[in-house]
Amino acid sequence: MISTLELRRIIETSFLPLQCQCTVGHGGMTVRICDPASGRVDLLVTGINTRTLTSSRALSELIAELRYDLKHTGLAAEQAGRR
Repeated sequence: MISTLELRRIIETSFLPLQCQCTVGHGGMTVRICDPASGRVDLLVTGINTRTLTSSRALSELIAELRYDLKHTGLAAEQAGRR
């Protein structure tokens, strides 16, 4: 199993340059992704079961799901307009 510290580091750095904060406790995880310029929360997912994150593949699938959810919140379109 991946340590909590390593799990957080992998997930949080996967969303750079956005600000990502992972909170782990009692078998569940919360992921909060914010726009660093405005501080607006663009994605908040709670209740992620960390017991299923036992491999790099499972972690990659979670990150892919979070990116999909983030893309469909409208943030990607806003960032494309800024470039």
